[in-house]
Amino acid sequence: MIRHLNLKAYGKVNLGLDVLRRRDDGYHEVRMVMQTVGLYDKVELLYREEPGVTIETNLYYLPANENNLACRAAALLLDEFGVRHGVHIRLNKFIPVAAGMAGGSSDAAAVLYGVSRMFGLGLSREQLQERGLRIGADVPYCVLRGTALSEGVGEILTPLPPAPQCQVLIAKPGISVSTRSVYENLHADRLRPDQHPDIDGMVEAIRRKDIVEMTARMGNVLETVTVPAHPEIAAIKDMMLESGAAGALMSGSGPTVFGLYTDSRAASSAYERLRYGDGSRIARQVYLTDFFNRKEPEETEE
Repeated sequence: MIRHLNLKAYGKVNLGLDVLRRRDDGYHEVRMVMQTVGLYDKVELLYREEPGVTIETNLYYLPANENNLACRAAALLLDEFGVRHGVHIRLNKFIPVAAGMAGGSSDAAAVLYGVSRMFGLGLSREQLQERGLRIGADVPYCVLRGTALSEGVGEILTPLPPAPQCQVLIAKPGISVSTRSVYENLHADRLRPDQHPDIDGMVEAIRRKDIVEMTARMGNVLETVTVPAHPEIAAIKDMMLESGAAGALMSGSGPTVFGLYTDSRAASSAYERLRYGDGSRIARQVYLTDFFNRKEPEETEE
């Protein structure tokens, strides 16, 4: 029995995001190239003698009940395996919220792993991914992490070689976007062929470690919905490209924008501009990190 676990829940960006169609069940069929980044939430799990799940966060506006994916993840395993004890979750958020970086899904993935470890459930990564899909479409990927091709509704995952390393500038404007609303307003069947990213070409570029070809194929069909509604997204993209980014893109359904830099000085200069200079008017949260490809969860226990 482990009484105390500290875990890191890493965010992600979409190097490429294509939506193929809306299925009869209402879900959208996607093809995405996912990449974990070095920005993470801190997830602390504490054993409780009493049954059930309690949670606290550093953000007052996040739900502290079953509406929080982390809470739902813990309850799922405790209920399934008839665990008579409980867990308290302390969630310290750094990944922007409602921002297209799968912060909530990553928290849930970390909790699934942690609860399995804490109570000796012995679940494999594949078994955790299977259960994660019941919580959210991005959770199986957040269990896997690294560079991966994601298909279906997000549950069909093909690990890829690590994408070429670079610096990742992340900027979120002071708005939040509803993922459901973005998908409901997307009409994938009406898009021009050139509005769909070349996912196969990107996968090949990653396999060849060709960052020039990889960034040339960056694309996100959801920008066709989110960018017209929120012009600050386009303004941040333009600012990143002008400052030397090899590529810039909205992640997920937005509104977070990320830029990929091969020149560390250009990345630092762009960070300063967005964080403290004229770019600070449109970007409320700004981070400079890199790609993260370690598969083994990082934990400390007490």
